[in-house]
Amino acid sequence: MADQLAPTELRQRKNSVGAVELQGPGGVVKTVQLDELSEADRALAAEFGYKPVFKREFGYLSTFSFAVSISGLFSTVATTFSYPLYAGGSASAVWCWLISGAGCMCIACSVSELVSAYPTCGGLYYTISRTAPKAWVPSLSWVTGWLNLLGQVAGIASSEWGAASLLLAAVSMGTDFTFAPTVGQTVGVMAALTVLTGLVNSLSTYWMEKMTKTYVIFHILVLVTCSISLLALSHRAGTNHTAKFVFTNVDNTSGWEPTGWSFLFGFLSVSWTMTDYDATAHITEEIQNPEIKAPWAISMAMLFTYLAGWLFNIVLCFTMGNTADILSSPIEQPVAQIFYDVLGKRGGIVFTVCAFIIIKFVCFTAMQALARTVFAFSRDRLVPFSRIWTKILPLTGTPILAVWISVFWCIAINLIGLGSYTAIAGVFNVCAIALDWSYCIPIVCKLVFGRFTPGPWHMGRLSYIVNIWACVWTLFVSIIFIMPTALPVTAENMNYAIVYLGGILFFSMLWWYISGRRYYTGPLIEADIQEEHLHAERSSDEDINQKTEKYGNMIS
Repeated sequence: MADQLAPTELRQRKNSVGAVELQGPGGVVKTVQLDELSEADRALAAEFGYKPVFKREFGYLSTFSFAVSISGLFSTVATTFSYPLYAGGSASAVWCWLISGAGCMCIACSVSELVSAYPTCGGLYYTISRTAPKAWVPSLSWVTGWLNLLGQVAGIASSEWGAASLLLAAVSMGTDFTFAPTVGQTVGVMAALTVLTGLVNSLSTYWMEKMTKTYVIFHILVLVTCSISLLALSHRAGTNHTAKFVFTNVDNTSGWEPTGWSFLFGFLSVSWTMTDYDATAHITEEIQNPEIKAPWAISMAMLFTYLAGWLFNIVLCFTMGNTADILSSPIEQPVAQIFYDVLGKRGGIVFTVCAFIIIKFVCFTAMQALARTVFAFSRDRLVPFSRIWTKILPLTGTPILAVWISVFWCIAINLIGLGSYTAIAGVFNVCAIALDWSYCIPIVCKLVFGRFTPGPWHMGRLSYIVNIWACVWTLFVSIIFIMPTALPVTAENMNYAIVYLGGILFFSMLWWYISGRRYYTGPLIEADIQEEHLHAERSSDEDINQKTEKYGNMIS
């Protein structure tokens, strides 16, 4: 398998770690700069056409921990719990999670199936090259790639904003709410935290893997400890509710009518939590046996998030006290206010800080996935200045420049918040829409064109039904994502997600027709390059033979 590596040099894959000499076609010796070439690396080179450049440090625990951390269940629920409460009260929080989570699980399993078949750090973007007709690959992968990139950047930007908000909420609690952070202070803290994320992601894969192992353990401990504490102390605090209130109380404060439509906005919290399914796919070139471990981690992590998230929402509804009071909290963080009301000042600060730590885990893992995405897209020349972002720092074996361009864009997007929080909220809303549609395009290709070859992890006969429902669900929930969450619609509560999404799609397609289609050919496929390489050799040999024959005839 390794002897087919030479054609990938046409794409100038350089700057990897270590040094291994391989004999390519024609006896030409090529140097692959990697300490050791595993079976997965040989498959990466021969089957998918990419030269191995990363160390495969991630095993079962660290990969599962990475996948769990991407959702950031505890902290993401803490920062999005207000949406179902405004939409329909406690019943919306409980039942929307159960219903929407099932749809999200269909997307997660569909993604897992594709990742198992094609484990590269390009993620589902790469699968277009294997599931769509060759003529369609460049345009489809172009749109899929840019949607995925936009979704990841928006996701990290929103997570960093949430981290800053939680940290400042803890500070506000410590001052008995006499300190109220301004938008400028939130933006400043966000920028500092994003730089911290960049510094952590500048470490080697070895240290990233060691840190990632601890994420899921800490997360589960906090989730269990907090739930028990809230249930145990809510009666004393006078904030507990009955089961009838939790499961049947519908309180529509959004202004939307009928209440059934308003109720559906509770899906937003779930969709923000259970998203970025393919983040684990973007580190598959750092995972041992990725065709098995990556899809297993994605599916199991989403199942854990689905079930644990539903239970955590129930706990919050049982212990939250008066809905109007927590929604009007001076710190604008309803769950942090619940912590404060039930557990007191110290308990509130402790668990709000824990939520901050967990959302930083989200940022660390999401930034690692984004940097690998930028690297993967750059080696296929999808993004501008691609040769810069594919450079690997020899000291760490990581794409350091891809990390810091990602940091730059996440901070730049959040600067919109200085002008208007409503405007920046629209960017955050784009995250789930863009990511989910970047998954649906490959899923539709798999269903329509029939070119898919399953990997070790697949759903068998259930695959077709699950894939279809994943696409239908994404279409349905996308409509909710672009709607204003409150009426009457004003400049202050308008949802600008559709404006940002439409603008990005318009400019990406304009760029495609003006320039992109002239140089971008889609994700690299080793077999195609090998065929072109051999065809060029045959053509050259035929030309030489013809000239020799012609020259011989002239002499005779």
